[in-house]
Amino acid sequence: MSDIKPKTADDLFSFLDSLGIAHTTKRHAPVFTVAESVSLRDEIPGGHTKNLFVKDKKDNYFLLTVEEHATVDLKTVHHVIGAASKVSFGKPEKLMEYLGVIPGAVTAFGVINDTDKNVAIIIDEELMRDEIVNCHPLSNDATTSIASTDLLRFIEATGHAPLVLKVTA
Repeated sequence: MSDIKPKTADDLFSFLDSLGIAHTTKRHAPVFTVAESVSLRDEIPGGHTKNLFVKDKKDNYFLLTVEEHATVDLKTVHHVIGAASKVSFGKPEKLMEYLGVIPGAVTAFGVINDTDKNVAIIIDEELMRDEIVNCHPLSNDATTSIASTDLLRFIEATGHAPLVLKVTA
């Protein structure tokens, strides 16, 4: 386990700025579930995300970022994402080690902390139909809005190759 301190929201915003990526952030009370965050929909337009941190039996890790109400079949998604076996949820310790976030704050922006590229990031193609995508900025007390195409640019700038796949039912 590395002793590298996870990046903060300010680090994330500076990185986005350095890439010339427009973003807006709305602070709110911490939300831990999609159900809790629904009250913010009127205030924050665009596609809202649900993120699943999963692993296969060979300890390959994946972050699936999908639209908040989408259904992911964990029994079959391994066929789509190229996992070695059916997937299960990754442990909170690995979530913090690899993506620098806690459960309830999982976000596509977490790849900024995955400097060793331990996690493959998959964005659901349905989510990419939204012009604006909303993700937690490494904590669950704010929501950052970014163009969906810029989300892919951000992921690529972290050294990851985002896979846009149909992972939802």
